Amino acid sequence: MSDVVRLASTADQLTLERLWLMFRHDLSGFQETLPGRDGSFRDDWLRSAFADAGWAPYLLMSGDRPAGLALVRGVGGPTRVLNSFFVVRGARRRGIGLQAVREIVAKHPGRWEVAFQDANLAAVRFWRRVAGEVAGEEWTEERRAVPRRPDLPPDTWISFSTLA
Repeated sequence: MSDVVRLASTADQLTLERLWLMFRHDLSGFQETLPGRDGSFRDDWLRSAFADAGWAPYLLMSGDRPAGLALVRGVGGPTRVLNSFFVVRGARRRGIGLQAVREIVAKHPGRWEVAFQDANLAAVRFWRRVAGEVAGEEWTEERRAVPRRPDLPPDTWISFSTLA
């Protein structure tokens, strides 16, 4: 499979904003959130990915069509966090997600963390598979409380290193 990931530029921002709405809509079923009065979901992470040093926004592609997004924070720090990751439904189960993660972690070697919700069974299976594929047996999983959200169940965090 050829590269499916490219660093997003400001010219891609509108595309990522549209993908972001789909991503947040998908998550709303697990987080029981509703959009704001204007029909949008909070987008502070997306804005940070374009504006703040230490973040990297990626556009996932299927040929010449957008297929998802990935936002990485902590690019220059000791631990990179795959902060947001989304593949559109029409592109799922084609290997795009796994290939995208492989390409992204290869661009930023080091310690990695990714969080997901246990209620999202597809994410549970996907991220455990990804961890095994990129780190073999050298990965950990733990539950962490969601900051400032005691009403939500803890997130599950997977940690691994690409330097092993």
